[in-house]
Amino acid sequence: MVTIRIREAGDSDTPAVEAVVESAFGAKGAAVNDVMARLRGADDMAVELVAESDGEVVGCVALSRAWLDARERLVEVLVLSPLAVAPDHQRQGIGVRLLAEVPEAAESLGAPLVFLEGAPGYYGAHGWSAASAHGLERPSRRIPEPACQALLLSSHEPWMTGRLVYPDVWWRLDLVGLRDPELVEIETALTAD
Repeated sequence: MVTIRIREAGDSDTPAVEAVVESAFGAKGAAVNDVMARLRGADDMAVELVAESDGEVVGCVALSRAWLDARERLVEVLVLSPLAVAPDHQRQGIGVRLLAEVPEAAESLGAPLVFLEGAPGYYGAHGWSAASAHGLERPSRRIPEPACQALLLSSHEPWMTGRLVYPDVWWRLDLVGLRDPELVEIETALTAD
């Protein structure tokens, strides 16, 4: 049985995290790593966690700062991206273990909620729900509504509704939502479920 240890990432873990992201995301891995580097540089990266097996980083999850444009005021929230596991370590529960650490990490930062763009079936099975069910709006129509997921935390209050606003870097690198033809394929798959 493989022993996995989840811990906060340090600066020395960055090359290993980048390797995991590139192997897990393929062609999009370099762009995801670019976003992560820019978020770190702008102090918008809130926390990164890594999964270690025998001293090797085999998975990671990152929480970065964003905002909820609520009627009352801007509210600092978190965005989960990426969640990545090295391909040779996938289907062993490592992603689930990393995901399970997110609520505690986000609570410790005082966040009222966490957003993500992802598969509703997968994340829904782990406590996430469609953001729209809570009066929360996706930052772009290119994110299929069911894929904009949210996790409400203990400091969330009923007035905290509105649109998610990503930091500029996500827009600069065109990594918000999907573009056609991939968007059409995902929307078709989501409506077929």
